[in-house]
Amino acid sequence: MKLLDRYIIKKFLGTFFFSMGLIILIVVVFDISEKIDDFIGKEAPLEAIVFDYYFNFIPFFLNLFSPLFTFIAVIFFTSQMATRTEIVAILSSGVSYTRLLFPYLLAATVIAALSLYLNNFVIPHATKKQIEFEDMYIRNEFHNHDRNIHKQISPGNYIYLERYSTQENTGYRFSIEKFNKGKLYYKLMAENIKWDSTRSDWTINNYYIRYINGMEEFVQKGDKIDTTFAFTPEEFGRKDNTVGTMDYYELNDYIASEKLKGSDNIESYLIEKYRRNAFPFATFVLTLIGVSIASRKIRGGIGMHIGLGIFISFTFIMFMQVSTTFAASGLVSPLAAVWIPNILFGFLSWYLLKKAQK
Repeated sequence: MKLLDRYIIKKFLGTFFFSMGLIILIVVVFDISEKIDDFIGKEAPLEAIVFDYYFNFIPFFLNLFSPLFTFIAVIFFTSQMATRTEIVAILSSGVSYTRLLFPYLLAATVIAALSLYLNNFVIPHATKKQIEFEDMYIRNEFHNHDRNIHKQISPGNYIYLERYSTQENTGYRFSIEKFNKGKLYYKLMAENIKWDSTRSDWTINNYYIRYINGMEEFVQKGDKIDTTFAFTPEEFGRKDNTVGTMDYYELNDYIASEKLKGSDNIESYLIEKYRRNAFPFATFVLTLIGVSIASRKIRGGIGMHIGLGIFISFTFIMFMQVSTTFAASGLVSPLAAVWIPNILFGFLSWYLLKKAQK
């Protein structure tokens, strides 16, 4: 690594982390002003506010803003170099434009690797702790207001609940049906089922079971029975970003489990999985676009570069949101939806680099 490489990497990463620090500080200040009444009203301890909430709040916003501020950082310090004719001097000394990109891509690799690690391992656990804090000190107690709940818990096995009380961990008017090759062979109906947290199983009260074998049928009744099912009370609780609290391995296991159950939300889970890996690669795309735009001295200077850069970055982010919406509706596969913006803007970066080299 040469002196030039160290100079550009220092400028790149220094500008990036400084700007990220400023925006996170601003976000935290605004968030405190918005939630201060909740903190005081619920008597949240200062230690919990700092370590359980804001320390877990920061990684999410650090990752959320990283592509945008990568772009802004590249535009800002590269425009300064172009204004001071440093880019001209570097290229005139015999350094090719391709060689000039090396330290940019190296610094972008550091940011992308950090984003990839945060996405898959740090942010999910941080989000889980943040949600626990919000449930305790900010949000009101959750009540499940769903009625006539139908779920497939495994292939051929379906359950029904008239309603479910999260406070009592009790489901009312419960039934489970089991099918084999499309034919019903077992049906249980009960007045209610209640979760026993000490044994981690369900207690079924006032039940009625039908065993069906062709034209033959056997009926069993009872007052109480303890058993296990392929579902837990958490499935009826708050659904705020459930997959967002799972790390890479937990998310893969969860997707496999939901596929087995025949869930209708597989596309949204796959979007979350693929987005975590595609999002960091936007760092490379936006870095190349930023260099190609800012390395040329133009009328309007840094202000014109930053304005154009912000427009392109917001267009990129908006396009990514639109493409994932198409995937959620089933019009595009989740893998294609999250990678299409990177591919299209990758071609844009290639075109702009070709123009910049001339």
